[in-house]
Amino acid sequence: MIDGQRREAPHWAMLSFVFLLCFSRGAYCQIRYSIAEESKEGSYVGDVAKDLGFSVDILAERRFRIVSGSKEGLLQINQDNGVLYVNRNIDREELCEKNIVCLINLKTVAENPMEIHYVEIEITDINDHSPIFPEKEKRLEIAENAVLQGTRFPLDAARDPDLGANSLRKYTLSQNDNFDLDVKTRGEDKIPFLILKKPLDREQKPEIRLILTAFDGGETARSGTVNITIHVIDVNDNAPVFDRQVYTVTLYENPPVGASVLRLHATDIDDGANGQVIYTFDNSLKNKAFDLFEIDDVTGEITVKGLIDFEEQSVYEIDMQASDKGPVTLTGHCSVVINVKDVNDNAPEMDVTSLSSQVPEDARPGTAVALISVFDMDSGENGLVICTISDNIPFELKPSFQKNMYSLITKSRLDKESEPMYTVTITSTDKGLPSLSSHKTITVHISDVNDNSPVFSQSQYTFYVPENNVPHASVFSMSASDRDQDENARVSYNIWKSDGDAPTVSYLNINSDDGNIYALKSFDFETLKTFKFQVVATDSGIPSLSSNVTVNVFILDQNDNVPVILYPVSTNGSTEGVEEISRNVNAGHLVTKVRAYDADIGYNGWLLFSLQEVTDHSLFALDRYTGQIRTLRSFTDTDETEHKLVILVKDNGNVSLSATATVIINVVEPKEAFAASDVKSAVKDEEENSVTFYLTITLMSVSALFIISIIVLIVMQCSKAPDDSSKYLQDVNYDGTLCHSIQYRSGDKRYMLVGPRMSIGSTIVPGSNGNTLVVPEHRRNASGERGSEMLGCLAALQENIYRADKATCFI
Repeated sequence: MIDGQRREAPHWAMLSFVFLLCFSRGAYCQIRYSIAEESKEGSYVGDVAKDLGFSVDILAERRFRIVSGSKEGLLQINQDNGVLYVNRNIDREELCEKNIVCLINLKTVAENPMEIHYVEIEITDINDHSPIFPEKEKRLEIAENAVLQGTRFPLDAARDPDLGANSLRKYTLSQNDNFDLDVKTRGEDKIPFLILKKPLDREQKPEIRLILTAFDGGETARSGTVNITIHVIDVNDNAPVFDRQVYTVTLYENPPVGASVLRLHATDIDDGANGQVIYTFDNSLKNKAFDLFEIDDVTGEITVKGLIDFEEQSVYEIDMQASDKGPVTLTGHCSVVINVKDVNDNAPEMDVTSLSSQVPEDARPGTAVALISVFDMDSGENGLVICTISDNIPFELKPSFQKNMYSLITKSRLDKESEPMYTVTITSTDKGLPSLSSHKTITVHISDVNDNSPVFSQSQYTFYVPENNVPHASVFSMSASDRDQDENARVSYNIWKSDGDAPTVSYLNINSDDGNIYALKSFDFETLKTFKFQVVATDSGIPSLSSNVTVNVFILDQNDNVPVILYPVSTNGSTEGVEEISRNVNAGHLVTKVRAYDADIGYNGWLLFSLQEVTDHSLFALDRYTGQIRTLRSFTDTDETEHKLVILVKDNGNVSLSATATVIINVVEPKEAFAASDVKSAVKDEEENSVTFYLTITLMSVSALFIISIIVLIVMQCSKAPDDSSKYLQDVNYDGTLCHSIQYRSGDKRYMLVGPRMSIGSTIVPGSNGNTLVVPEHRRNASGERGSEMLGCLAALQENIYRADKATCFI
């Protein structure tokens, strides 16, 4: 690598001079090279071995090396070819700072014989730094009109670590109207100055933003910038100016003390204290108006402080002045003319007498509430009074046959629940010019009557109660509110019971005070799946009012039924059976099938089969879903003749329940197996006859249920009832388990309780104990399709029972 670099050595790496000094015990030489800073690691500097006359072959033998001078290993000698190369990055500014000549002196040694040589490397500068200002932002404050044109303002100089042509060369200033740029050279530093060329005016431009840019002299020039913000400081060079020279205002006599007459306004375009205005009367001439009026020195508002009487003086003229707070105060002047106008200065007076503290909300229109009498001390037109009341209230004033007498009466029906209290403002106004008026406010309280029935929080309640609930515990609650008050709003609850109600309603009790409903017994999902009843809420008014609401209750299944073994079952009732099998059967032969049933539904009724105990695992296998026992291989002479299998049947509830069945398999010779088969066929024929009888009865029941369901669906379709009665349907699983499903509807959602065969896309509803699925929107049928859906389910049930006749799934 170094050889290649040597052949491609840049023009700036050159040998300056070589000299050799020989002494008695050694030789000394000095060599000089030059290389630019920031050269890449591995860059060629010089062939030291060649320049010293060393053979490359003996470099390693003579241990030619650098012994001192290479700071931090910046330079190294290749032991293979004697080339000096860059080992680490060299930063001239870091190594030599501002020195014009930057040198690295190396001391090399070669042994056998001992020779010491000095190598001097000059590091030349490249333009690798941009000019940098001490600050990115520079802020100056200059007063307006306080400095002369040509005033100089020094700025911080930029710094560039590079030397020579690569160092700082010039500054430029962004375009502006007020400043020029001047540069003063001090040694190697170039200090910039701002020179004011145009006076500053804060009122025209309170802030000036400039950008100062510094450039170096590299071939590709680098630059740095500083943002200069100049805040123009204000001087007091503007006097306050009023909006008008003469203000004219008309004031009626007898205004109250503190009444506002006029607000003066003067502006000063200066800043700070120079622009703050103070308002005062011009006291150079004595004026009686100073005893009747006063002015706020901050806001300039003139107010009344004495009695203004038209008969005493009708016009007041006041001289005003506005002064700023500058070091040398400047003042502006104006005049205020106040014309006093005569008024009707006696307002009407009223006397109100209430007839009742409260008015019942069922009071008839025209009921008197209060009497009002009005009088005015003025005479003539100024003494004539008109009374009015506030709008949008159910009251009106009715004049009496006596002068200036009125009755306050109701004009429409009252409703305490909408407005329990009315604030009636009565206004009396005379006919003077201008007219005077007075106001009187009375409060009319509305008393309550029992005119609102209790209202339940929901139009219909639906609750889901897990079976096996704790007796006498609260299962759900409801509430009703009454807009009336006190006793008229106190609500009591009871369950409506009639002769036609289901017996289940008698198992419920309701707290008449808070609406909590308690179950007096535990519910059993397998016995009762849903029911509904009505709750009546009655208030305590006289006469009392009531309302009722329908409550739909759905019982949720819990895993409370242990799987029941249907087969094998021996004559004494134990779950143990004996099967005989011929020794010559092949692998995969069906030995028998364990059948079980779980009264629960959904996952609680989904059964799985497993081998709990088996004498020979290599002979028999059990299907976990169907319960079928099959042979895994053919029998051999060494196999036992009797095998015991203990099958564990468990459901999939959260806390699973299980049962076991024992199957004894006897292996017999083919002839014995044939004889046993004849006996079993006879027994099976007898059992099938019994099964046929029960299936016939079942088919007749299903047909009757099918016809009744059609009639019910037709009635429901015609009435379009908002809530559908719950529908329950059992589906037969021919794998040996019974799979249940329940469908019911609540509001606009349809729910389905299912077993193992869940529909794809159905979702388990939280709180349903894993058995409730919400049927997705795309699977919901319109009300017109419910009948066909029910017919399809019943047809499927009927078809399953016919198939069960052949497969004997239930036996």
